[in-house]
Amino acid sequence: MTALKGAHVLVTGGSRGIGKALVEELYVRGAAKVYATARDPRTVTHPDAVPVALEVTDPASVAAAAAQADDVTVLINNAGAAIGASFLGSPVEDVRREFETNFYGPLLLTRAFVPVIEHNGGGHILTMHSVLSWLALGGSYSASKAALWSQTNSLRLELQPRGIAVTGVHVGYVDTDLAAGVDAPKSDPRDVAVLALDGVESGAYEVLADDITRQVKAGLAGDLAGLYAGLAK
Repeated sequence: MTALKGAHVLVTGGSRGIGKALVEELYVRGAAKVYATARDPRTVTHPDAVPVALEVTDPASVAAAAAQADDVTVLINNAGAAIGASFLGSPVEDVRREFETNFYGPLLLTRAFVPVIEHNGGGHILTMHSVLSWLALGGSYSASKAALWSQTNSLRLELQPRGIAVTGVHVGYVDTDLAAGVDAPKSDPRDVAVLALDGVESGAYEVLADDITRQVKAGLAGDLAGLYAGLAK
């Protein structure tokens, strides 16, 4: 379990959507300092947050952020991209770009901040996944999130002996800019942030933030036709 009261936290993609909600909820819970990253730090609007310029796919930018936020004990990997490239119909570069953001970005952040968190006495890493980690309906997006889920599971085992706990959050559609064009039930970003940070404080390995995510996770134990209607005979 990780106490967020008094913690120093870095949130990637902290200027909007779930990231903005996480920054707000962290201060509600008594965090001492929250670094909120964005490509343009001027878009960070929380009056108490420390804006940090960050491009998650750029090793030099990641290293600079780690040097600036050298008192962090909790890292939240929230920044991501949703290209959803087709494996057959889109340029391979689009697939690669999605993996650079959704898989390699969190890996670069984790590699940069593990020594920081360890030096500061241990702490926590929270990573935002998706229900599409388990449901291959989003092309390269689903694949990148599935790979990130596997990365998180591996890192949890590697980091446990080093005093760093790891929580993964899975959620369906959320009412953010990313899903603005989607006509389907959506979670409130604030509700997702509350559940995610509850998971950090309780030491949960995974947080399933809505009903559809819980249904899909349970369906992994069944036949594939149960998850993909097109396979049903």
